[in-house]
Amino acid sequence: MKLKQRVVLLAILLVIFIFTKVFLIDNLDSSAANREDQRAFHRMMAGLRVELVPKLDHTLQSPWEIATQWVVPREVYPEETPELGAIMHAMATKKVIKADVGYKGTQLKALLILEGGQKVVFKPKRILGFRRAPLVVGRFVNLRTEIKPVATEQLLSTFLTVGNNTCFYGKCYYCRETEPACADGDTMEGSVTLWLPDVWPLQKHRHPWGRTYREGKLARWEYDESYCDAVKKTSPYDSGPRLLDIIDTAVFDYLIGNADRHHYESFQDDEGASMLILLDNAKSFGNPSLDERSILAPLYQCCIIRVSTWNRLNYLKNGVLKSALKSAMAHDPISPVLSAPHLDAVDQRLLSVLATVKQCTDQFGMDTVLVEDRMPLSHL
Repeated sequence: MKLKQRVVLLAILLVIFIFTKVFLIDNLDSSAANREDQRAFHRMMAGLRVELVPKLDHTLQSPWEIATQWVVPREVYPEETPELGAIMHAMATKKVIKADVGYKGTQLKALLILEGGQKVVFKPKRILGFRRAPLVVGRFVNLRTEIKPVATEQLLSTFLTVGNNTCFYGKCYYCRETEPACADGDTMEGSVTLWLPDVWPLQKHRHPWGRTYREGKLARWEYDESYCDAVKKTSPYDSGPRLLDIIDTAVFDYLIGNADRHHYESFQDDEGASMLILLDNAKSFGNPSLDERSILAPLYQCCIIRVSTWNRLNYLKNGVLKSALKSAMAHDPISPVLSAPHLDAVDQRLLSVLATVKQCTDQFGMDTVLVEDRMPLSHL
């Protein structure tokens, strides 16, 4: 299923990576700190339902200004975000004042300018998101009344009518006039992704565990079990947080079934210190009964994982992840976002991740596998 993926990504990332103050979960009741972690977890669960409301209690009147100020090297938005609902409401409702073809890539997309000058990317029937990914929300757009009147000639030239439906095919590597994206009549369901501020230019990197995409030719990691040792000797994986970011991302991609992470982005000139930013997750939530274990190769070959990530995953087992996802996506304009089989699949894949980490700790010990890496974040 390729529908509604981007909003799902945002929801999962909100659920999994929002817990920033948790410690080892062994003997949970053994210390005041762990008991407070449990209380913090329950507070987070109670606040997952982000309502999309227009009210914005802030000295800055523009939601776009607030979102711009959120961005720092290690996160796109902070843990405490009382303005989140208002910003996502603006993304889902603000008037489109200009529409153009999307930036280069393999998938169909359109670049929209919303009232107030904010850039967003509109993707037909797709969805995803995170504190290491731009905000995403579902949106219905009327192609005839909202998009065509403000479209550039370049985008307008790709519009056509199929039966009673308005369609467009845009410009991208796989975009074809014979395979347009069509609205239901004039109304198209999709997602809008908030454009990152221009003051934070991006740098693209080849993923060290990327696939070759050539028949009969394997990447080195697919046959060399000691491959991680070589990765650890190369920049930016020889120091700093980047390798742990790669492993966090492998866990996340496995949960959503994304085996196509061949590149990733970071902020430019960061020397490996900024976060791995998740921008391309279009090949997620395909077959819910298919688990592609090779996605976890960075985890089971390196056998390290952040303590905080390990704790978050443990808190989410026993059906908690599925329940949290339902709550996080309940108020999205295109809810329900995920089908029941996909929610069940995410829960089952979580158990596989936990089992993989246990195999590592059984072999190398917890002190080696669980890495303490808590980088202070600032929004001053």
